[in-house]
Amino acid sequence: MSARKLSKIFREFVDTLAFKELTPERFDEAASKLFIELVQSDVAVEVAEGIIGDLRSKVVGQRIQRGRSVKEFLESELRATLQEVFERAGWIDLEKLAMEQARQKGVFKVIFLGPNGHGKTTTIGKLSYRFSKKGLRVLIAAADTFRAGAIEQVSQIASLAGAGVFSMGYGADPAAVAYEAVERARRGGYNVVMIDTAGRMHTKKNLMDEMKKIIRVVEPDFKIFVGDALTGNDAVEMARSFHSEVGIDGSIVSKFDADVKGGVVVSLVYVTGRPVLYVGTGQRLEDLEPFDYKSFIDSVLSF
Repeated sequence: MSARKLSKIFREFVDTLAFKELTPERFDEAASKLFIELVQSDVAVEVAEGIIGDLRSKVVGQRIQRGRSVKEFLESELRATLQEVFERAGWIDLEKLAMEQARQKGVFKVIFLGPNGHGKTTTIGKLSYRFSKKGLRVLIAAADTFRAGAIEQVSQIASLAGAGVFSMGYGADPAAVAYEAVERARRGGYNVVMIDTAGRMHTKKNLMDEMKKIIRVVEPDFKIFVGDALTGNDAVEMARSFHSEVGIDGSIVSKFDADVKGGVVVSLVYVTGRPVLYVGTGQRLEDLEPFDYKSFIDSVLSF
């Protein structure tokens, strides 16, 4: 998992302090540059402040064990700081959860949230493909009845992924579409319902009210935010908004393979307190990988 820009930034920060006494003044001088560069790499302001503050409390004024270099000490504490961000959010094996819930309840209901253009529908297709490979029968609810072409896009992706589609046409009540899809799944022997939703309406309030209505009617088992890595802090702010309004259980980051900065995944986890479940790594249905935060941290601190 690549995050070349973050790796370069942290390497320069460590190198700046590696052969100096870790006084508050020297740390703060190096940290001021680190803060600016983190923000420029799609790490949200509050996240950059939090990471630097946590790191400062770990290293400034602390005694370093004899035989251990300042560089080794800094790298170790930086790794611990980043790990804490991800560990606070926990981890969820969504495919295992889906199989367990489908066994217990009959149908596992997942709703997908996020702005238009961030790869929500494509991600639903990729996840449907993964679920189908596990032997789960998936029905996709075409509940984005607002965007032109949305239903056709869902139908095309579902066909490729081996999933079914439920639609009531454009202009239909999205909550009714989602509800009827669940009923159809129960009658038709489907294990999972994936609910595609609108990402843009006339106002943000309209959009959030619509999402709340769908969630109230369907009572989904899991709510996933989908954000585009290349949109940087726009994705983070949208995730913050959705989480504040309706709550999310986890995120999926699309176009992760094209992002050299790496700050979005850190910010999403920090801001929402929920894990990144998968990352998109290409255009094919197979190009969706479970996110391994330990591998990500290894790539960030590979210096």
